[in-house]
Amino acid sequence: MKKLEIIIRPGKLDDLRELLEVCEYHGIMITNIMGYGNQKGVTDQHMWRGVVPKSGNTIPKLKVECVVTAEESEPIIRKVCREIRTGVYGDGKIFITDVADIVRIRTGERGKDAL
Repeated sequence: MKKLEIIIRPGKLDDLRELLEVCEYHGIMITNIMGYGNQKGVTDQHMWRGVVPKSGNTIPKLKVECVVTAEESEPIIRKVCREIRTGVYGDGKIFITDVADIVRIRTGERGKDAL
């Protein structure tokens, strides 16, 4: 199993939800986060009369986490990259980690059955 941490622009959440529904995946966790990457927090909205502010500005993002089977992960990753991309700095990233096991607390189910 794989855990996908998908960092996206807040305005792309509905697109991501629709994409996951098409992939027949329904369980997600959403966290509001702040940060910056290569652009150092500088966006067109932060420029004033051509003056670029100091680096270190943070930009609001969303972190959407989901745990999927290894077989489901690659199609989801490809669709996210194709449909969420705008081609501009700040589109986000996907962090992929292996998940050793999952336990559903209510029933005690483990592994794929717990998804």
